[in-house]
Amino acid sequence: MSENLQPVIICRDVRKVYHDGSRELVILDNINIEVPEYDILAISGPSGVGKSTLLHIMGTLDNPTSGDVLFRGAPLLRMSGNRVNAIRNKEIGFVFQFYHLLPEFTALENVMMAALNKGMRKSDCAERAMELLAQVGLNERTTHKPGQLSGGEQQRVAIARALFNNPTVLLCDEPTGNLDEHTGEGIVELLWDLNQKHNVTLVVVTHDDAIAQQADRWVCLHDGKAQLRGESNIP
Repeated sequence: MSENLQPVIICRDVRKVYHDGSRELVILDNINIEVPEYDILAISGPSGVGKSTLLHIMGTLDNPTSGDVLFRGAPLLRMSGNRVNAIRNKEIGFVFQFYHLLPEFTALENVMMAALNKGMRKSDCAERAMELLAQVGLNERTTHKPGQLSGGEQQRVAIARALFNNPTVLLCDEPTGNLDEHTGEGIVELLWDLNQKHNVTLVVVTHDDAIAQQADRWVCLHDGKAQLRGESNIP
């Protein structure tokens, strides 16, 4: 990363606390993380440690109990709801373990769905959706519905959908968690290729250290704390 580039996302002393009766459950405890532009950041750790919670906070789907999250230097918690929604819709793409495709619609229609729901005409969306499906290797599967696609193909449709608005950053929550090893390797290769060729910043939550080791930066969560790993990869 160039020293002149500002991190896309900064988590500053982020805490997330839940209450179960009189018991306080600290999920995230003063997390400090920077996501440099154009980099790949991996977040790993055991199940239940708060990886998805942290990703949701980064993506404005959840708020921290305390601390700040900055997007391009601007604190999200001090923005209006409309501005936060605009950042989420334009700047951030989401890829989840379970693909969340609509089963009654084709791959092409699933990629276009968010734009169609905002009132864009199908004819205006179709070319962009076709380009994205070709980009993820599904140019011959555009008319297939999710039930006719393999798990890896469904995840590729979900990635194409996440890219529709040309986001600055893709937040990926266990993108290979529902796939076999070989298919998962293909998804990792695709995501890394998007980073290299299209300058898409990636944050990838994973339980697989083999995937995390391939990232530019690797943070491991344990007992609510963030530990930097793989420091040799950090410029």
